[in-house]
Amino acid sequence: MAKRVYLFNEGTKSDRELLGGKGANLCEMTNLGLPVPFGFIITTPTCREFFQAGNRLPALLEQEYRVALDIVEKKMGARFGDPANPLLFSVRSGAAVSMPGMMNTILNLGLNDEIAEGLAAKTGNPRFAYDSYRRFIQMFANVVMGVDGEKFEHELNRYKAAHGKILDVDMSAADWQEIVNIYKTLVDFPEDPFVQLKKAVEAVFLSWHTPRAIVYREMNNIPDALGTAVNVQAMVFGNFGEDSGSGVAFTRNPSTGEHLFFGEFLFNAAGEDVVAGIRTPLPVEALKERQPQVYDQLYQTQALLEKHYRDMQDLEFTVQEGVFYMLQTRSGKRTGRASVKIAVDMVTEGLITESEALMRVSPEHVEAFLHPMVDPAAKTDIVATGLPASPGGATGQVV
Repeated sequence: MAKRVYLFNEGTKSDRELLGGKGANLCEMTNLGLPVPFGFIITTPTCREFFQAGNRLPALLEQEYRVALDIVEKKMGARFGDPANPLLFSVRSGAAVSMPGMMNTILNLGLNDEIAEGLAAKTGNPRFAYDSYRRFIQMFANVVMGVDGEKFEHELNRYKAAHGKILDVDMSAADWQEIVNIYKTLVDFPEDPFVQLKKAVEAVFLSWHTPRAIVYREMNNIPDALGTAVNVQAMVFGNFGEDSGSGVAFTRNPSTGEHLFFGEFLFNAAGEDVVAGIRTPLPVEALKERQPQVYDQLYQTQALLEKHYRDMQDLEFTVQEGVFYMLQTRSGKRTGRASVKIAVDMVTEGLITESEALMRVSPEHVEAFLHPMVDPAAKTDIVATGLPASPGGATGQVV
């Protein structure tokens, strides 16, 4: 029988077809000695088995991943399903070819009423515990059970309005505990952590066939038959307090290609908050001002990873109580203009050869230079700024 479950120290970056891009890179970062929360990967062939069996997990899969789970528990010094010392997981997709945002993720898996109470007691931080619990209920209900996330947002906004709260940071532990109670009236939520895990694995496999994932594969010529791996990783928490946070970063500017470390960070926030638009992220340099040692570790890590992979990297990271953790690295998406500049610069820096640089620039990248644009050397009065979503510029009368 083929091995279906791999620990993070059992693979390398060359195992993309088997472990998916995310899983292979988690293994590679673990092998490099970077601070990666430990976990395991369920392989892409297992996904294909799942679909061939009519959307049913292989009979022995749960037995296999429970063996891996025991090892992760020992590594992390906590136990899955134990209220006195709880271990929580993120469950994420990871295809061999990167499909950012196209498939499903579940965070804080393993919480229930008893474990949330235990987490609050163990950490001495009930606000964090119940904030994490309400996030998990909403995400699990949406991803696994198909409940519209707007139902939860509506209840949260109604509660905030009734209690004079504006932002999530205004909510107390008691507020989040009440939100948990409200959320649980919206869905028949499974309390057993092992049932949660099994259903989450199924949901991640099923997300391979969501409409947005299918369209993305068609647009990017990705074969339907590949399937996705499932990455089960010990949770670390950016929403633990003001000495915690989450961020995303690029080793070079993905819009211009400039060799400048570029990213965003939110203090006291979970990873999904950074990209959800509910709070305005800070430039990653804000971390340098408040936690310089953490920033130095992040900066050294991004430099190491770019040199190791010989390409611009897109990073996800979390800081929990002043401790830095790496959650993901992958080759970063970039504009056509950035692609050309990065390829040329990396040849100059000795990272890649001229032939490799030519292979990294597509006709679509060159097309970006054919659009009209504002002369970067021209003196202009800037009325507003934003993130560039397409090449070129346009002029016209404001109406």
